[in-house]
Amino acid sequence: MNTPSHDVSVAASHAPPELKKFLRPLHLWAIAVGLVISGDYFGWNFGLKETSPLGMLIAVLFVTLMYVCFIFSYTELSTAIPHSGGPYAFARRALGPFGGLIAGVATLLEFVFAPPAIALAIGSYVHFRMPQFGKIEVAVLMYLIFAALNCWGVELAVTFELFVTALAVFELLLFFGICGPHVKLSNLLTQPLLPRGVSGIFAALPFAIWFYLALEGVAMSAEEVVSPERDIPRGYIAGLCTLVVLALGTLICTSGVTTTANLTQDESPLPRAMATVLTPDHIMTHLMVYIGLFGLIASFHGIMMGYSRQVFALARGGYLPSFLSYLHPKRKTPVWAVIVPGLVGLVVVLLDKTEQAITLSSIGATILYVVSMVSLLVLRKREPDLRRPFHAPLFPVFPLVALSLAGVCLVAVVSSQPRLALLAALLFALAIVYYQVIARHRVTATNSKL
Repeated sequence: MNTPSHDVSVAASHAPPELKKFLRPLHLWAIAVGLVISGDYFGWNFGLKETSPLGMLIAVLFVTLMYVCFIFSYTELSTAIPHSGGPYAFARRALGPFGGLIAGVATLLEFVFAPPAIALAIGSYVHFRMPQFGKIEVAVLMYLIFAALNCWGVELAVTFELFVTALAVFELLLFFGICGPHVKLSNLLTQPLLPRGVSGIFAALPFAIWFYLALEGVAMSAEEVVSPERDIPRGYIAGLCTLVVLALGTLICTSGVTTTANLTQDESPLPRAMATVLTPDHIMTHLMVYIGLFGLIASFHGIMMGYSRQVFALARGGYLPSFLSYLHPKRKTPVWAVIVPGLVGLVVVLLDKTEQAITLSSIGATILYVVSMVSLLVLRKREPDLRRPFHAPLFPVFPLVALSLAGVCLVAVVSSQPRLALLAALLFALAIVYYQVIARHRVTATNSKL
């Protein structure tokens, strides 16, 4: 006959694996800013190939409006459904298991393809100052180091994220202070003002998104937040405000001091701008490279944390093989959910396709934004009594604006790289086949935490 204690131990052994609660508002601010801040250091500059500095500014303002409306709406979902699956969890509750699949695949597209682009940028920054180190070799080393760090433990990982994010923000402010006084209006208002008109702005949107891409990843840490309903809004909104200031400051202080041709050579536009104001060998130019690495590392590390939580949640929910939901018994870290997507990222690094990785990541992001806003609208109608510690302002204006602008951005991203859009469609098709043939019965049988 089973004793009560035996029953408890058996029940515990079959309970879904749970992440450790540790995060507070300052940590969430660091994760929010850290996830995104690499977008200030590289990636956005490729948009200048499509339009002028003024056109890029218009594209960034368009995307900024989308993210402001999106994050204020998304915070409602994050506090009402604090789940490590983030957008997958919201879509599953609102749209059913298949909707959860689409959101989950979109999130994986975004979070698995963004890190290799960032790793290559880290390699480019290092190579800029120390040519003896190859870009790809450095990128591979980043994957090995930070996969190990994420497997080691959440406290160490998040403390490191806070440290490198604070350094990266400090360095951007220092960059603004040095380059700001040298900004020339003639550099910002080049002639013609909009060489390709609206079409150029439209083509620049995928790169403007890079200033904010992955910000929604904060929601994937919700299960690790001590008080989600109070702490998530504080951390999210503080992070968003910080990123708006940094995005506009970066664009103006780089485009205003040098030429578009100089900024679009590679993945290191800020050191090139600093070298124009000072000299390539000036100590502050060196500092921009060395401390600038912290901004790239903050995003690389933060997005790796994000994809591991998404893979963990999808595996726990039955969408992915169950071994991916394994947690280290002592450290409570999703070891295989860190390692397996990292192997995919390493393949992309070896192919050395930064712009293509950015585009694939942006395709996943914009699909995710559309699905998330639809989920919010559906849940408001279907579950009006759901406890919502935070409400989207001016509902339904904010989510509808975010939904509309995300749709425009999705069209812009897809039309900019039709071949990559086909690749993304193929990945979605493969995921749907896997779901229908293998995972569907697991998903419907899973005792979800939603």
